[in-house]
Parts: sequence; structure tokens; C-alpha cells
Amino acid sequence: MRLSVLDFVPVRSDQTTGDALAVTVQLAQTADRLGFTRYWVTEHHNMPNVGATNPPVLIAYLAAQTAQLRLGSGGVMLPNHAPLAVAEQFALLEAAAPGRIDLGIGRAPGSDPVTSAALRGSHDRDIEKFPEYLDDVAALVGARGVVVPVRSGDYRLKATPAAVGEPQLWLLGSSMYSAHLAAARGLPYVFANHFSGKGIEDALETYRSRFVPSKFAAEPMTFITVDATVAETQEEATALMLPDQQMVARMLTGVPLGPVPLVEEAAVAQLTEQQHHIVQDRMRRAVVGTPTEAADQLRVLAERFDVDEVMVIPVASAHAGADPATAPGRVTTLELLAKELL
Repeated sequence: MRLSVLDFVPVRSDQTTGDALAVTVQLAQTADRLGFTRYWVTEHHNMPNVGATNPPVLIAYLAAQTAQLRLGSGGVMLPNHAPLAVAEQFALLEAAAPGRIDLGIGRAPGSDPVTSAALRGSHDRDIEKFPEYLDDVAALVGARGVVVPVRSGDYRLKATPAAVGEPQLWLLGSSMYSAHLAAARGLPYVFANHFSGKGIEDALETYRSRFVPSKFAAEPMTFITVDATVAETQEEATALMLPDQQMVARMLTGVPLGPVPLVEEAAVAQLTEQQHHIVQDRMRRAVVGTPTEAADQLRVLAERFDVDEVMVIPVASAHAGADPATAPGRVTTLELLAKELL
């Protein structure tokens, strides 16, 4: 089994953004050393608990401090950006770190409507045209670029002057829409199981059965994501995961977010009955436990969904008094999983 990492660059209540970035470097270097396949970062905006606002900047930062990991976006929220700008950023990253760059693309805004409007300015994009934007990026990121007809004749657009390779494109999603689109375009596909496990079987079956071979992939390529926290005891793993799941429960019930709570803060938090049910449901779908338990859970997931790669989101918080520039529980999660599975 291959293991990969998805990092939101979570910001705890005891951390600055700089502290959270220091943790991300430690985590990426740990994954690099232990033989993980990929390390992806997310795109979210104006959220007090998430430091990952700009995937290409983070990827460049991590590429300079790792040696062999594939680095990518999980993902670039394409409605927020001009396709040429995305193609330029990732073509340049591929030139700087050849054979190591993944361009994961999603269609969600990654923020609230007010923030999205501020981000896009006057360049609001029709979400219904997402397939066109995706096609534009796929064409522009190619080494040959694209030809645009203009009045004076054909005009060639290229993301970078003399590309040798291309980043690997992936489509991200958690619905039948994304499964159909990835299959039709012949793109590798990631199902965001950590966000919503609903419909995953149907989405993966649709993707595989309707896949059209392309220059991006000769056959279906897919993996899934899952929240994970691993510790020496079940009790410690549960305590470390609880703060993140409480935070998600608050978000899903319309409560304004703050930074990720510490373990001790989560232990005394007051939840509504609805929020409690959300936490319990998410805990059941997550990988949480001792090294042996977690490894078994991942093997079951991989077999159930017929994938040979799983991307874990190490969501462990920290205890009060921990060094803010560290995240022992997240690093330990990767170390213990690697010991069991890599």
C-alpha cells in the first residue's frame, strides 16, 4: 500500500501562522524520510483554523526542503483563479522540481461568499463553466501550449517557454459530478472521503466504468482521503483527534470557527446534541487508534474501495504546554503508520 499526506496547515489556539508553517515543514520532511508517496496542501481562505491559503507558494516552499516526495495541491479551487495563472504556476513548479509536482483541481470555493468575492474581485467565474476552465488548464499546462485564433492569425499561449515535463493533473471531488467529469476527461481522480463518505462506492464505480483513456492516464487512477490519528493507546488517539472533529461539527452547524482547540480545551467543550452526533459519525469514519488498529483500518479501506493508495490527513491536535512550533501527535501518526505499512 502507498501512503500519502494531505495538509490543511491547521492553526491551533496556541500557534501563530509561522508556527503552523514550521510544523508543515517538519511533517513534510518526516513523510519524505519515511517513504510516503505524496504531500498535498489545501486551498482555504479567511479561516482562523487553516493556514493553507496558497498551494503553489506552499509547494515551492516545501520543494526546497524535501528530496523525493511528490508535492501537490489538494487542491487548487479553480473557480477562484484564471486558468492561465494556474498553468503558469504549476508549469514553473514542475520546471523547478521535475517529476515531483501534482496539480489537484477542485471546483469548491474554499471559503464563504464574501471572501470569495474579495478573492475574485470583478473576475467572477460561472461555476457551470468549470469543465471549460479545467480543459483550459489541461491544455495550457502542456509543453506545446495552445493556439488561440485571433484576427491577425493564430496566437500561441504557453505556460512556460521551454517545458520538458508537465505536472500530473488530478481531479478532486466528493460527488457523482466529479466522478463523471474525471472519467470523461481521462483524468486521475481523488474522492474526498474525509469530507463526505456518502456515495463513494457509486462515484468510484462510475469513474472506473466510464473512464476514457487519455494522455493524462491510460487507465483509471484513483485514491481516497481519510482523517487519521495514531497513538500508542486508543484513548490518546481519540483525545488528539477530538479537537478537529469538534471544530468540523461547529462549522457544519453554522457556528463561527476559531483556531483548532488544544486537547484540554476540547475535553471541556460544550456541544449540542447535533454536534455530538456529527463528531461521533466522523470518528467512526476516521482512522483512529493504536498502530495495529490504524493499519488494519487502512487495509480494510483500501480493500473495500479497491485502491492501493490512501491519503491520510493527520489531524492530531496537541496538549497544553507543547512547543507551538511542533505537533508531536501529527508527526507520530506518520511515524507509526509508516512502521506498520511502509
